[in-house]
Amino acid sequence: MNLFDVYPLFDVNIVKGKGCKVWDDKGQEYLDLYGGHAVISIGHCHPHYVEMMTAQLNRLGFYSNSVVNQLQQQLAERLGKASGYDDYQLFLINSGAEANENAMKLASFTNGRTRVLAAEKAFHGRTSLAVEVTANPKIIAPINANGHTTYLPLNDLEAWERELAKGDVCACIIECIQGVGGIRLATKEFAQGLQDACRRYGTILICDEIQCGYGRSGRFFAHQWLDIRPDMITCAKGIGNGFPMGAVLIAPHFKPEYGQLGTTFGGNHLACTAALAVLDVMEQEQLVDHARQVGDYILGKLKELQQTTPHIVDVRGQGLMIGIELDIPHKEPRSRLLLNDHIFTGCASTNILRLLPPLCFSREDADLFVEMLKKELTH
Repeated sequence: MNLFDVYPLFDVNIVKGKGCKVWDDKGQEYLDLYGGHAVISIGHCHPHYVEMMTAQLNRLGFYSNSVVNQLQQQLAERLGKASGYDDYQLFLINSGAEANENAMKLASFTNGRTRVLAAEKAFHGRTSLAVEVTANPKIIAPINANGHTTYLPLNDLEAWERELAKGDVCACIIECIQGVGGIRLATKEFAQGLQDACRRYGTILICDEIQCGYGRSGRFFAHQWLDIRPDMITCAKGIGNGFPMGAVLIAPHFKPEYGQLGTTFGGNHLACTAALAVLDVMEQEQLVDHARQVGDYILGKLKELQQTTPHIVDVRGQGLMIGIELDIPHKEPRSRLLLNDHIFTGCASTNILRLLPPLCFSREDADLFVEMLKKELTH
């Protein structure tokens, strides 16, 4: 049997990791500025994480949500305290797409509406409703194109208010920093205006923090830079540092009903242990503050580089979520960074390098990347 060939692959077989470094099966070391699609938050194979996961696996790997799992309540309390949302409720699932699906489903149960407003260039997942609110027709199958979604430009508050005034919008879903969309930031004026309009018209505001959350922006959640408090917050990726996990933080005015939402694997013992270990390390090593400080440092270095180096059109981002827009396709410089300099980067659109390193990324790592990027762009 062969694998179903849906991924364009670099011919590199990664077999080991530690911190911000990974190694292939030939022993070659690489600097990881992509963190496996922003999944690696505390670093590869952190000793505390490995110890906690190993100990939990020796006790119990899984049991269903038909019985009490005290790790779930521990996680809810810890996450509430760490994020500033200790009055919210926590629903645990397995992925970001599931988090967005369940948030929109709960919104629809609450107000009985079916239409959703989403941003152009958004990415919210690949399952049925999550992909429908993702503004990419190439990945929306005919069976998913149900007409529930209206796409609007990010930061065009007037356009969003015009649609909300029609009174039929179930939910607005936004990434306060778009990832796949090219590291595009929502403005404070837009976010606060949208929150106010949602409250006026009885619409649920959902912030997708799957990529930009969990400390990556230099605040626990990216929307906290904008001084808003959404009705629901969706999480995944960094929450488990590589163990599949997703979550929805739900405002206290939502009342749960048995049977409305459910999951087989969500919030299992290993997943909760992973998430608790992540919070331990984030707190002990002050990784949220670290992401802000090192993010400011590398953003400054990249903006200096923009002034002296060809092909850099724009540098934007917040914390350790950075986009470098080029006037050439990203394919060649990205490939050279990997194959010549042994540095993993991500990409967006056709011409944006996307940086999403583990939150333990250092200034020395940043200096090395900037030096190698300059070399490849003047190649």
